[in-house]
Amino acid sequence: MAEVLIRDLERATVEKLKRRARKNHRSLQAELKQILEGAAPLSLKEFRVAVDTIRASLKGRRHADSVRLLREDRER
Repeated sequence: MAEVLIRDLERATVEKLKRRARKNHRSLQAELKQILEGAAPLSLKEFRVAVDTIRASLKGRRHADSVRLLREDRER
């Protein structure tokens, strides 16, 4: 894994990030990692691999008919 050092952040920015981390029940480092990873989206190839992995994990499982479930919910 690589390491990144960010210098000269405003104290107010760091405090906001700490509050956000506490709200999300994470350490500051974990919160910053989440933010940075979310800012670097998957390439199309990586996305397709992820989709294929999810599809393979769900293969053979029965799923509810969402249209039927939505209709039932609206009728209540």
